[in-house]
Parts: sequence; structure tokens; C-alpha cells
Amino acid sequence: MHGLHLTADLHDCRCAMQWLIDAKALGAVCRKAAATAGLNPVGELFQSFPATAQGPGGVTATVLLAESHLCVHTWPELRAATLDVYVCNVGANHSPAAHALMDCLISLFEPQRSELNALQRGALTPDDKPTAFAPHAP
Repeated sequence: MHGLHLTADLHDCRCAMQWLIDAKALGAVCRKAAATAGLNPVGELFQSFPATAQGPGGVTATVLLAESHLCVHTWPELRAATLDVYVCNVGANHSPAAHALMDCLISLFEPQRSELNALQRGALTPDDKPTAFAPHAP
């Protein structure tokens, strides 16, 4: 279960509104970005949510990867999004691909402010200990 889990909380996104409200368009970009990064999409679910009094509804885009998963949630009324990329690193190191995927999606949303986290999950051997570490710098 050794792997890398990256998260990003994106605020004041300057992207086109399409990326915050169009589940089909966002899903297509997520699928393509994952494949371009060298990861292997094997399933997907893209869900739109209804508008509220605060504005248009957001979306959730989930791409199941052979290596684990990508999930994006948007809040158009806040011009915000959260990103979650998790890759298993058993058998191969998929960490560079996870960072490339995360960097691509952050660029898509064009946040004015972001909070990035990276967590090394699991251990390769019983003697290894999981550790938190600083996020990848572009």
C-alpha cells in the first residue's frame, strides 16, 4: 500500500467558468491529463450538481486509475476547487506522474491562492515508516 497522496485546495480560480460547472468537459480534461501524465484511466464518474441560491451547481469528476485515483470537486459560487491525486507505488514509482497530473490541473484552474499537501502513504517494508513531506515545487 505504499503510495503518494497529493491534495490541493484552490481558491479564487480565474479559469473559464466551464471548468467549474461542466462535468463532461472537466471529466474529459481529467481523463486526458491523467493519460498524458503516464497514468492509466480504467473508470470514471462525472457528476453535476443543481444550482442553488448562491449560483450554478458544481461538479465532481472522478477518474479511477490503474494506479489509484483522481478526484476533483468544484464550487463555482466560490470560484474554488479541490484536487485529490493518489498513486500506489508498489511495483513502480508513479510519483512523478502524480505530480505532473496535479501541476496540469492546477494550471487549468488558475488559482490566485492554493494550499498544496503531499503525504507519503504506507511503507515498503515493515521497517519503513510513512512520512509527511513538502509538496512538489514547480
